[in-house]
Amino acid sequence: MNVKAAALALSALLGAATPAAAQNLNLRVMAPASPGGGWDQTSRAIQTVMQDEGIAKPVQVFNVPGAGGTIGLAQLYNSKGDGNLLMTMGLVMVGAIQTNSSKVDLSRVTPIARLTGEYEVIVVPASSPYKTLGDLATAWKANNALAFAGGSAGGTDHMLVGLFAKAAGVDTKKMNYVPFSGGGETLAAVLGNQVAAAVAGYGEFEAQIKAGKLRALGISAPRAQAGIPVPTMKSQGFNVDLANWRGIVAPPGISGSQKATLVSAMDKLHASKAWKDTLKTRNWTDLYMSGSRFDVFLKLEAVRTREILKDIGLVK
Repeated sequence: MNVKAAALALSALLGAATPAAAQNLNLRVMAPASPGGGWDQTSRAIQTVMQDEGIAKPVQVFNVPGAGGTIGLAQLYNSKGDGNLLMTMGLVMVGAIQTNSSKVDLSRVTPIARLTGEYEVIVVPASSPYKTLGDLATAWKANNALAFAGGSAGGTDHMLVGLFAKAAGVDTKKMNYVPFSGGGETLAAVLGNQVAAAVAGYGEFEAQIKAGKLRALGISAPRAQAGIPVPTMKSQGFNVDLANWRGIVAPPGISGSQKATLVSAMDKLHASKAWKDTLKTRNWTDLYMSGSRFDVFLKLEAVRTREILKDIGLVK
């Protein structure tokens, strides 16, 4: 066989091997929430990129909504040893495990990777007298009844208000937090001056900030974010850093080789141009970490979240 023929044969062999390898990894990805939300969107983005890149085929997404993701978490726990099952989750679930007194926590699953995140912003109406985060903190200390709007009780928005209160010297157990079930209701409340301030991911307020209807006073990122002209809370003297992150876990009881295969699949996903394009298109912040680093992060995040929820009186 000449060199050219050998090269063609090797190329054909490698080309045939790639789909075969992908076919061996038949994944099911659980979104433990209703269709349309952040966990569902993340799950379906994973599905698209993995299939298009040949990382896994097929990839099926299914929804198990309820109780901040803890119903899905219990189902994942009961799928012990299933190396073809993944679940999308995130900070909201870390909190929901504690506020819902879930019998299953994240020590019972196999961490795979943290994928993305979104930083939170604190906004006020454009007509508000508060021009800076310091102005808002001063007024809040003088009047503990100052109302903040955000998502569900115990969620990321509520946690951020608790962290801000603690950093500002406000009694966290007496703060006036008004929870809403959806971002649209939170937006209506702050635009209608029904609350002094509101909290959500930057993307939920971006259009109104750019239109001059809302003033963003601070973002919960550790450093300034490209393309987001909002000062960090840290840069204004408030030691607050919080991301509404999303990640992937697998059932307990899978083998070391099964975990390695799943971590490798997520590493390939993250390295692909298609995933980078997805992050850009959806305006998701890349917070990737995988393997043992994510194991440690999850343990630390569970401890931190419990401390925050204790401070705001939601858990004992």
